[in-house]
Amino acid sequence: MHQILDSHKEEQIVPLFRLGFRPFFLLGALFSCLAMLGWLGQLHGWFALPGIGNPIWWHAHEMLFGFGAAIVAGFLLTAVQNWTAHPGVRSWPLALVVGLWALPRCLLPWLGEDNIILMALDLAWLPLCAWFLAKPIIMTRQWRNLFFVPLLLILTLLNGATWLWRDDWNTVEHLLITTVLLFTTLIAVMGGRVIPFFTARGTGQEKAPPRPWLERGALASLWLILLLWLLLPGSWANSLYTMPLYIVAAGLHLCRQLRWQPGDTLAHPLLWSLHLAYLFIPLGLLALTAQAAGLPLSLSLASHLLSAGCMGTMILGMIARVSLGHSGRALHVGRRITMAFALVIVSALVRVLIPLYWPTLTLTGWNLSGWSWIAAYGLFVWVYTPILTRPRVDGRPG
Repeated sequence: MHQILDSHKEEQIVPLFRLGFRPFFLLGALFSCLAMLGWLGQLHGWFALPGIGNPIWWHAHEMLFGFGAAIVAGFLLTAVQNWTAHPGVRSWPLALVVGLWALPRCLLPWLGEDNIILMALDLAWLPLCAWFLAKPIIMTRQWRNLFFVPLLLILTLLNGATWLWRDDWNTVEHLLITTVLLFTTLIAVMGGRVIPFFTARGTGQEKAPPRPWLERGALASLWLILLLWLLLPGSWANSLYTMPLYIVAAGLHLCRQLRWQPGDTLAHPLLWSLHLAYLFIPLGLLALTAQAAGLPLSLSLASHLLSAGCMGTMILGMIARVSLGHSGRALHVGRRITMAFALVIVSALVRVLIPLYWPTLTLTGWNLSGWSWIAAYGLFVWVYTPILTRPRVDGRPG
């Protein structure tokens, strides 16, 4: 990969903008801490953000389309260089994309949800990412990875819909859960590619050979669930009719993960964090089953197993690992990042379990979850800022 880059030109680029993972991982993690703090502050009345008329919409929207989408963009704009052997976007074009992402994040709390310019800016940056992603993939005919491009465009459409229907909570909730399922499907696809490989490499064991029927069935079930949520109203997408599909999908993904030998990863935080993150997929699907069956479990609680649980944990585990590998460092984390992994899992569990089993302590659960998240991603920012803002330690470009 490194021979495709000019080292002299690379040295003239600010290290933060030498590859997509650097600014998006660092600023995305930092933004998630600030956004969570803003959510807690509005929840308790510590302060008011003048542009936010609906704090619940702002919290959900920014954690998905601000934080989550930024990490996905950073990952894809970095991975495409490995896939295609073409240089990834860097320097001022990368700074432009990051700026288009950052402006709505910074200005929305002050200028308001009704600002058309902010909405336009927020809908511009992902299609630009899709262009930078599509160009080298098409040039090298890497058709296997081309599906990420329409996924980014669908994410843009969902983002636009949440802006337009923000005053209709039933519609917005449906759109947000659909977005969570889109992220979950993306995680399932990428997880199947990297988790078995990382596990075999980290534990020194042979990679578990994939079973085609299991791989196809597990991914097809998630794609079908996502399609139902995209095309059907909420009363149909999450009903008794879809319960069998949820159950089958949960079983297939659990079987898929168990074949990746999660029990051998206990001594490797960079591995067990990914395995526990993936475990939230079947847990979240079973929670959606329970909700569809009429059990006392809200859609919010069920979806948080997939958002705070699967997304939050997988993102932290992946950005911790990718940042080390692409900065030329050994794949080893210390106590602070290990603690961060534990804290993000705690954040997801208390967000769901305390309101579910102790409803009178719901606000306590939200507080514990929010502060655990801030601590987890705050630790990442603390440890990884010098890593992401300095050149590679091995002197190579990237």
